[in-house]
Amino acid sequence: MTEPTETAALIRARAGEEPVRLGLILGSGLGHLAQAVDGPAIPYADLPGFPRAQVSGHNPHLHVGLLEGVRVAVFGAREHYYENGNPAAMRGALETLKALGADRLILTNAAGSLRPDIPPGDLMLLSDHINYNGLNPLIGERTDARFVPMTDAHSPRLRAALRAAAAAEGIALKEGVYAWYSGPSFETPAEIRLLRTLGADAVGMSTVPEVILARFLGLEVAAVSTITNMAAGLSEERISHDHTKAMAPLGAAKLERILRRFLSAPE
Repeated sequence: MTEPTETAALIRARAGEEPVRLGLILGSGLGHLAQAVDGPAIPYADLPGFPRAQVSGHNPHLHVGLLEGVRVAVFGAREHYYENGNPAAMRGALETLKALGADRLILTNAAGSLRPDIPPGDLMLLSDHINYNGLNPLIGERTDARFVPMTDAHSPRLRAALRAAAAAEGIALKEGVYAWYSGPSFETPAEIRLLRTLGADAVGMSTVPEVILARFLGLEVAAVSTITNMAAGLSEERISHDHTKAMAPLGAAKLERILRRFLSAPE
């Protein structure tokens, strides 16, 4: 099995030796942001340990270079648990990110809202999450490092910086709790009522395994959801993957402005 340091060496051979400062995993609707990176786009298929993401609307390339003057590694796609039943599918990619020098990770996703005040087209900054599935990407890890504390898993420092970037852009950025549902089927109205009772504000099929892996690797992490629909039973809209892809760009345009402002701000 190829080590992350070896995969990182392959990336440096194409993208240069300068360390990466931040990783960014793009959810639905944000693929064009990867094209703005001043650097090469490397297919996941060329990178040992990277996932074989196969969801329409995602672009399985790693873009390494400058974005708003910051050296970044932008992941154009993720592998979801529902694709192959592996909650640790992104582990190799995130280990490689760490080997490239990054110490921060920003995650984005498309999600369904459980709150009337966060409608489709809006954004939600994750303050916390609920691992509704009970699955964990660290199952099978043999070292005591697997016992990862998850208090403040969603970095207060990064969240404050993202809130400041949103305020500077005049964009509303509410905070809330994200519940991870495995998919690929959407949730039932009964399951949404359960999640609301548990304290969830949005629901989606990704992100939580990556947060756990990031904290395991010592990466500081924050995540933002693009709201594409109201969750099942909360509106008359017909929920589908096509609907998600159609609605995602509405919030993604706002999120791109926030991310650019975040990157350009002094640390």
